[in-house]
Amino acid sequence: MMLRAGLGFVGALALLTGTAFAQAGDPAAGEKVFTQCKACHTVQAGQNRVGPSLFGVVGRAAGAVEGFAYSPAMKGSGMTWTAETLDKYLTDPKAAIPGNKMVFPGLKKPEDRANVIAYLAQQK
Repeated sequence: MMLRAGLGFVGALALLTGTAFAQAGDPAAGEKVFTQCKACHTVQAGQNRVGPSLFGVVGRAAGAVEGFAYSPAMKGSGMTWTAETLDKYLTDPKAAIPGNKMVFPGLKKPEDRANVIAYLAQQK
């Protein structure tokens, strides 16, 4: 019992660190979850759709893809897309950056978010 609680703590701690999301998540599973995002986003460099390209998103400043018309809220957020900020944003985009244009309600399952973040971290 104590070991299980300890592993839960270690796993939770790993999810809170920057690169741990990519390591904790499964990129192959994340690619499957990403199908929910494909109506608006792509991971192809330079290809924007209704939403901006997510190629190289991890480590990039929010609102920084050339040629995409971001909301003032996104451009002025001052956010950099890290595992932590992506997790917060993907949980509830409207709460994370009030006034942004994304209509997607978010990914409610932590494992789906971790997997998508792991997938996106590979897109560079």
